Amino acid sequence: MLPISFKENMPALQNKSYFNYGGQGPLPTESLNAITTSWERIQHLGPFTNDVWPYITKEVISTKNLLSEICGIHPRRIAFTENVTSGCVLPLLGLPFSESDHLLISDCEHPGIVAACKELARTKNLRIGILPILKSCNGNDNKNETYKTVLQLIDANLRKNTKLVVISHLLWNTGQIMPIELISEKLKEHPSKPYLLVDAAQSFCHIPIKDACNKADIYAFTGHKWAYGPEGLGAVALSTRVLEESRPTLIGWKCLKAEEGIHVNNINPFHSDGRRFEIATSCIPLLAGLKSSIMMLKNEGSETERFLKITSLSSILWEKLSQIKNIKLVLNSAPPSGIISFEINGINSPEEVVNYLGQKNLWIRVLEDPKWLRACVHITTDINEIDNLVIGLKNFISTKKSI
Repeated sequence: MLPISFKENMPALQNKSYFNYGGQGPLPTESLNAITTSWERIQHLGPFTNDVWPYITKEVISTKNLLSEICGIHPRRIAFTENVTSGCVLPLLGLPFSESDHLLISDCEHPGIVAACKELARTKNLRIGILPILKSCNGNDNKNETYKTVLQLIDANLRKNTKLVVISHLLWNTGQIMPIELISEKLKEHPSKPYLLVDAAQSFCHIPIKDACNKADIYAFTGHKWAYGPEGLGAVALSTRVLEESRPTLIGWKCLKAEEGIHVNNINPFHSDGRRFEIATSCIPLLAGLKSSIMMLKNEGSETERFLKITSLSSILWEKLSQIKNIKLVLNSAPPSGIISFEINGINSPEEVVNYLGQKNLWIRVLEDPKWLRACVHITTDINEIDNLVIGLKNFISTKKSI
């Protein structure tokens, strides 16, 4: 019997055409089995015995080592989290802000991090400015023009007292890649040396991240999207500066150097590495699931080879969509990633499109702000699926005679 392919290892991809990798990727059966095996192993050893701790320690260390390899940084700079939001927020809330400090947030950020920054500004009397990249960058036809525009906008919107810049590595709505390394260099030249917080929800295991990850102060990602991992497990890569300057904000036993002696006057009881932002008991079997998915990804080619396949597929989908009357693509040229956003002229409720396609086992999503439709392709996408989506959209449009 021939070994099954990576795609055949995923039950979720056997009965539908799936384009929601940016929301959540499917979990391979092999990774689900790894989770189950880990759980069984823990129960066999005893969930709280001397026998289980070496196993748990090994799982933690091996997973952090694997993530550090992808991120291109030392494992001590990595903290496990549940998701991107907690990875952004926990170190953010511990940074040393002063009253009236300025926070610069791009207008393409996810509502979770925007809400966290607004609440931080309210409680500490900070000021928020908006970096207007949504409309400013959508007309750019190449990466260099996008980068140039973004850097010009940052120049125009930085203030003397800007203390934090928040921007995603890969924009979840337009699919554009931001020049994190160049932004970092610009901020280092600024008098107030603003921290750089990067939402990496869409970039981890999607595009090359080593350089950007190493330049950001807070680089938060998750395993449940483009990495095909389980939900409930993510991580954040932290700069040395953040490890030195940010205080833990949600405190539990994991962030402590030692549990004993906590009742005495110890002014610095916390770990000096990424563990200072880990909290308490977490689900160890999820580590086995994420490791399994990442190793399977590695078997599908190098990071660069996988990225080239993704962009090749997204170019094909973008080109086919561009030929459909009444579809308006967000970008003027093929996207630099696996994210393709678009509108259908004359349709006031994009949810109607998603519901129609869903009945045909074609799955895309609606973005809330702006109200766009979004389709994501990955290395498990094939041409038949792309053709099925294109036919589905054409059929939907044909049912709307007034369009």
